[in-house]
Amino acid sequence: MNKTLLQIFTWWNGATIGTRFHTWRHGTHVGKDEFGNVYYEGGIDSEGRTRRWVLYNGEAEASRIPPGWHGWMHHRTDTSPPHQTYKAREWEKTHHPNGTGTAAAYRPKGSILNAGHRPRVTGDYDAWTPKS
Repeated sequence: MNKTLLQIFTWWNGATIGTRFHTWRHGTHVGKDEFGNVYYEGGIDSEGRTRRWVLYNGEAEASRIPPGWHGWMHHRTDTSPPHQTYKAREWEKTHHPNGTGTAAAYRPKGSILNAGHRPRVTGDYDAWTPKS
């Protein structure tokens, strides 16, 4: 029962029942990426283009869409990645999801969330202190 309630009331843990029903009724399966996200298209949007959407595998985080699928989702190309003969260049890095809000988030030197200490300011800077 708990899983059913989560599917009805939460969208960030996966597709809701309404989204699954809409996808079943109106969607045409286009493909699946290496992260398990499933892509669909169907119907026409307000600009006259084919409507495209993704059902995330797990948490709904837009940065989890690989570059090829991102281009297809935003109508940069009409050909989906499984139907392309795209070959990654040697200088391209593998995709990593957005780490904001997680332990993998970027924490620069001096951040209160980073255990390290920022080095003291050097040069001709003198901090202002009020005279008592």
